[in-house]
Amino acid sequence: MDWTLTLIIFHLFILGMLALDLQVFHRKAHAVTMREALVWSIFWVAISLLFCFVLFIWDSHTAALEFLTGYLIEKALSVDNLFVFIVIFSYFGVPSHLQHRVLFFGILGALVMRAAFILIGALLISIFHWVLYLFGIILLFTGGKMLFGSDMDIDPGKNVVIRFCRKFFPVTADYEGQRFIVRRDKGYFITPLFLVLITIETSDIVFAVDSIPAIFAITQDTRIVYTSNIFAILGLRALYFLLAGFIKKFEYLKIGLSIVLLYVAIKMLLVDVVRIPIIVSLGGVLLILTVSVIASLRKKGRNKFSS
Repeated sequence: MDWTLTLIIFHLFILGMLALDLQVFHRKAHAVTMREALVWSIFWVAISLLFCFVLFIWDSHTAALEFLTGYLIEKALSVDNLFVFIVIFSYFGVPSHLQHRVLFFGILGALVMRAAFILIGALLISIFHWVLYLFGIILLFTGGKMLFGSDMDIDPGKNVVIRFCRKFFPVTADYEGQRFIVRRDKGYFITPLFLVLITIETSDIVFAVDSIPAIFAITQDTRIVYTSNIFAILGLRALYFLLAGFIKKFEYLKIGLSIVLLYVAIKMLLVDVVRIPIIVSLGGVLLILTVSVIASLRKKGRNKFSS
């Protein structure tokens, strides 16, 4: 498989879809409907699976399974991003018709940051093998904290970057449509929408520290790590609008995610001792997530019946 040509086509397709999304489908700001979110979610999942099939045909079944496992892990971990989006939008009182635009640019920035993190991580691993163990320890700590700790307390008002912006830049009192920066008689002002964007970008840095090492536990092939991560992030906007209304009802999903992180942490720490087949990893991740979702739905059903 010619990966150079594949990555060129991959980036051209991504850029084309992003341009089409912003300039055609969302040229005029509007609240994203459930139907629209469902269509886009199905589209991005279908494209991701198609890419996996291409890897299977033109590269190898191992590459395809590694991509699918990495994509599934990243997609599952992105659920935490959805919780944070809800908190941020609620804190800033972002109107529903502006949420897509800020998520569009927020995820666009996340794509750039994730690419940089992946390249740095791959470089470090190629030079210092012990970095794999460091990644494993990070995942072990994160998984344990998620399993035994309380929910993440996100307070955008305490974000250092936001406080810096408010201190050194004039901020408009209200939203100025879809604009992030506006010009007034006395100069340029940033809008609350810009503060929302900065909050989303800085929050993603925290999540990248968890998700990227998790995929390196599955494969050290930078191309697989990169493409699986990017495909998962691209579908995050549609997933938010699809699940935002009832994401909190999946009570046991966070426990499932923590177990996934603990599993990949142990896998990474034992990388030089035992090689766990990729098909086992994929099956394990699928089983854990499926059980956590089914358990959440069953508890919701019992609570509804008892009430």
